[in-house]
Amino acid sequence: MNRRFRNLLRIGPVNVASYVERGRNRHLAACTAPRCDFSAEYDSRAAAELAARTHRCPA
Repeated sequence: MNRRFRNLLRIGPVNVASYVERGRNRHLAACTAPRCDFSAEYDSRAAAELAARTHRCPA
């Protein structure tokens, strides 16, 4: 499925984006550092941004 991301924000190595899926707003936080597999979907933008701010890369 192709997602159209909007409202992109970068916090350190983590990208936070919003998208619409099945009529609902969803939010994604994903780390872009090599060998870091962190990514998660959230119901609220605040939760995604908090995850991005508190993420610590094991790599």
